[in-house]
Amino acid sequence: MIAIDTSAHMAILQQEVHGVACEQAIGRAGRRLISAATIAECLIVASRRRLTGPMQSLFSIVVTETIDLTQARSERAAATYKRFGKGIRPASLNFGDCFAYATATEFDCPLLYVGDDFARTDLRSTLSTSSPHESL
Repeated sequence: MIAIDTSAHMAILQQEVHGVACEQAIGRAGRRLISAATIAECLIVASRRRLTGPMQSLFSIVVTETIDLTQARSERAAATYKRFGKGIRPASLNFGDCFAYATATEFDCPLLYVGDDFARTDLRSTLSTSSPHESL
């Protein structure tokens, strides 16, 4: 089981360097979780790049379970921001990142992401046990 961040979806869609590694990690995972808030973030980011259709298609292939947004999950994301948020800590998690983090911690699973922000938290990475860049 893994949780998936927006950065992994975008890496796949834009055929970035880490896109293939993300696809492979998704292929190995049985249960693939995404927060409803992360879906919104993915669609917002994709729309700016004119990739809304491809993003929706990717969801149908990649996501096995959408995690609904509840008050408790919103509070968990807000607590994440207090702990690792942009301008507060070196991790500099943004609003959307906090929901991906909260999903991974709630379900005690690694997070599939690309970039360095989450590497500065206590999360396990799907791509590596340390920085996602070191394994590729």
